[in-house]
Amino acid sequence: MVANIHPILTVDVLDAMPEDGNRYELIEGEIFVSRAPGLTHQRIMGNLFATLWNYLQKNPIGKVFTVPGVIFSNFTGVIPDLVYVSNERYSQIAARERLEGAPELVVEILSPGTENQKRDRDVKRYLYSKHGVEQYWIIDPDEKTVEVFATPEFNRSTIFTLEETLTTSLLPDFSCKLTNIFAE
Repeated sequence: MVANIHPILTVDVLDAMPEDGNRYELIEGEIFVSRAPGLTHQRIMGNLFATLWNYLQKNPIGKVFTVPGVIFSNFTGVIPDLVYVSNERYSQIAARERLEGAPELVVEILSPGTENQKRDRDVKRYLYSKHGVEQYWIIDPDEKTVEVFATPEFNRSTIFTLEETLTTSLLPDFSCKLTNIFAE
């Protein structure tokens, strides 16, 4: 019997990937490639970023970033759609031009395709929980929902629908109507 053994890749290999408009992520030594997000994806991300940025201007407790590089280990580096990191945590994990450690909040906006959605819903949910992310939000553009997973194990979620207002324990007094996130 012959076993197929694939080499385990490292973040150094990820850093050497070409600038070709694709997103390259490394999860437990395996590389994943995604195309640049579409306009709907970018609009939702921009709406959420603006909402969080405005909140943080009035409440300067942390920072929000879109598509940052987040390195969890030598074998795992991902590019979430959006992250929030508190000022205290930022001083611990900001390194060069990326984050090396878990931000408090990670947001992924589902991209079309079963494989992409399975990776966000299963693989990344496990990954973020394993590495200490406190909350993981999955935004579904088709269903117009935000699914919120919280520590300790991301086993259960709360799903916010279009008629509801999103709140989080990470950001005191933060609230956002989902209609604002999905606004055209």
